[in-house]
Formats: sequence, structure tokens, C-alpha cells
Amino acid sequence: MKQPISDMLKDIAQVSKHHSLLPQRVHLKINRHQEKSEQLIAWVQLGVVITFAALYALSPKTFPDDVAFAPVPWVLSAYFVFTVVHLYYSHRRLPPNWFTYFSIMIDMALIYLLIWSFHIQYMQPPAFYLKAPTLLYVFIFIAMRALRFEVRFILFSGAVASFGWLLMIYYVIRADPQNSMITNDYIHYLTSNSVLLGAEFDKIISIVIVSLVLSAAVFRARKLLVESVIEANVAEDLAHFVPNEVVADLKRSENVPLAGNAHTYSASVMFTDIVSFTTISEKLPPETVVATLNGYFTAVEKVLDSYGGIINQFQGDAILASFNRPHNGLSPSECAVQAAIDIQLMLSDQSFGDSNYQTKLGTRIGINTGEVVGGFMGSDQRLIYTVHGDVVNLAARLEQLNKEFQSKILVSEATRSQCKNRLFNFVPQGEARVKGRTESTSVFSVEPTQEL
Repeated sequence: MKQPISDMLKDIAQVSKHHSLLPQRVHLKINRHQEKSEQLIAWVQLGVVITFAALYALSPKTFPDDVAFAPVPWVLSAYFVFTVVHLYYSHRRLPPNWFTYFSIMIDMALIYLLIWSFHIQYMQPPAFYLKAPTLLYVFIFIAMRALRFEVRFILFSGAVASFGWLLMIYYVIRADPQNSMITNDYIHYLTSNSVLLGAEFDKIISIVIVSLVLSAAVFRARKLLVESVIEANVAEDLAHFVPNEVVADLKRSENVPLAGNAHTYSASVMFTDIVSFTTISEKLPPETVVATLNGYFTAVEKVLDSYGGIINQFQGDAILASFNRPHNGLSPSECAVQAAIDIQLMLSDQSFGDSNYQTKLGTRIGINTGEVVGGFMGSDQRLIYTVHGDVVNLAARLEQLNKEFQSKILVSEATRSQCKNRLFNFVPQGEARVKGRTESTSVFSVEPTQEL
């Protein structure tokens, strides 16, 4: 047994050292979990004291008339006050370690004082209380500390419980020096107020073993908790680089994401590009350029989100987005066109930059609809999620054709044909031959039912 215990203690020390090196935000998340656990412990303590009080109220009172002091109500009252303080404090912040150790000692003191008082309440010799089933509550108090995922608190609980029971045994043996009441007869032990040391040490051994088993389980669980918090943080960070829908799919997927994992689906693809941003950025300091772009991207993303759009890529000052699901009664094509109109409305009202410089931005938008291939691309070590295919290429070309037609939004025939709600006015711009395609493409500018 010594070797496994010593190995576990070494592992605990290593994990504690590793835990101390964790980033602050990981510590904060673990502490929030610990705060919830401490609150649960306080509620359990309150439940225990209420249970004890109810049992005491219902049990027969056999105190002799000459006994002026009844210890149980005082013990329960003191414990109730302490529990209320603990409950209040735990809902404000995570208690310091010294308070937790003190709380453990109070827990054990409560149960042992109650057990000790039984021989007075029932007018029996002290050995009477050693057979009280109330000792089982000790295991509840030990198990309760497993909620904190802290091995040290479980081990301390087991140590206090073991030492406390030793004191209870010592008190029985020393209560009457003329008669220690120790016996080796098991039957006599069960049928009298005698003491069987082997039985009492069995209880202590059980307390120790339960504490060690719980500690081992919590030690493993603690490692999993820290790892899960770290992985959750990483997942949240990576979610900034891929669409939320892709993150949700990865959570449900049984396969590891690999380059080439892709599927074909129908979508409306939007390509946007800021007008003359190169010229604008040449006049601005780098930090203002970054602030301008970030503000613009944030504002556009908010509009896209409101119509179920997914940003697949940022390319310089350009955005590649896709709409592949109906949203609020609108088809993907209608969502894309309405989002494009709302982006233009937003840009007409909003300026971007920092505290030193603000500017208006314009953007050209191209929208096409059809079958796209969405999936992971890259190497074995680094991947990006994007959509690609001829539909995407045409959306990018349509965005560029806005220069030629002096328009802000251009859509393809495929997109126009899937807009059934008559929310928009599509103005034919004729046939346009797009670079890279052998066939001409019908092009439409778009206007809302109200002027942009």
C-alpha cells in the first residue's frame, strides 16, 4: 500500500505544479467551477443540520431531571449559524483554504459531539455511543468534499474523522479507570455496552480506505477537469477561425478533420470588397487601418448573422460568406440579397476608424447561387474551412463587375430566380462575359423596394 500512496502523492505534487503554471483564464474557469461546488457543499451542510434537528425533535427526550444542560440543541444551533455564514460567503466568492479546513473540522466536531451526547441523552455509559449508526454521516461529510475536486480536502477530512473517532474511543476507555469495558467476546460486545477494539479500528480503517479511494478518484477527475477546461478554451479560441456551424458539426463528428474532408451542397455565395481601400489605407497609420478593418468586419458580420450568413474567409479587406439554409421564412438567396442591401444601408450611416480618424467606407458585393464544395483545405498540420468551386469564382467576378456597371450589388440569374418573395427590384444589366468562363452570364443589379 505504501508504494501506491507515495506514487499518488508524487502525482498530486506534479499536477499541483502543473496547475500553478496554467493560464489565468483557465484558473478563472476552474475557480468558477469550484465556487459552484462550494455552494453545493454549503447547501448539503444546511440539509444535514435540518435533518439532525428534525430527528432530534422527533426522538424521545430521556434526560434526567437533574441535568440542566442539553448539548444537542446548542450544537445544532451553532452548526446552523456556521452553515448560514458558509452559505452566504460561498455565494459571494470562493472561500480561502483555511476556511475550508476549518469547515471540515466543524463538520466532524458536529457529528462526534452529537454521537457523544447520546450516552447522556439515553443515560448510558459512554461505550453506548460507539454503536450509534450516526457514525455513517461521517462518510457523507467526507464524500461531500469530493465535490471540490481537491484531494487535500478529502484526505484532511479522512484524517480528522479518524483522529476524532480515536478520541471517542479513548474517552470511553478512560471514562471509568476501574472498568475500561474492553472485551474480546464478539457476542458480549453486541449485547452489552462493552468495547471491542477490533470493531472500532475496523471503523477507522474503513474511514481511511474510503478517503483514499475517493482521493484517487478525485485525483483522476481533477486531471480530466483541468484538461477539459483547457480543451474547451482552445475550442472557443478556434471557433473564431471557423464558422460556428462547423464547430457544432465537429462536436458531433466521429471523424478527425482532415484535408480533403468536404461535401457538396447548394448555397448562395456572397463576395464583398471595400471600394478603394488600398488608397484609404495608404493615408492612415497601421493601427488606424487595423481598427478600421476590424470595425468594418464586425459590423458586416452582425448583418450577416442576422440572416444566417456564415463568413468563410477574410481575404485582405474582402469577405467570402455563404448562405445555405432558409432563415426567418427567407430562402438562402433572399437572405443573401437582403443582407447585401442591409450592409449598404449600414455603411451609409456608419463610420469606421479609431479615436483619431473616422471614415466612411463603400463596398461592392457579388452574389451567386449553386452547388459549392465546403470542407477543410490545407496540409496535415494546418487546415482552414472554406467553400470553393465555380459558384464562388463567379461571385468574386460579379463583385468586380460592379466597377463596370457603376453598381453596388450584382447578382447572377441563378440567385435572382430563387428570390420569390418580390422583396427586391432586379435590374437587368445584360450579358457579361466573366473572365475564366466560356459562356456569358446574365447579370442583375438589385434594389430594395425602398431606395438604398
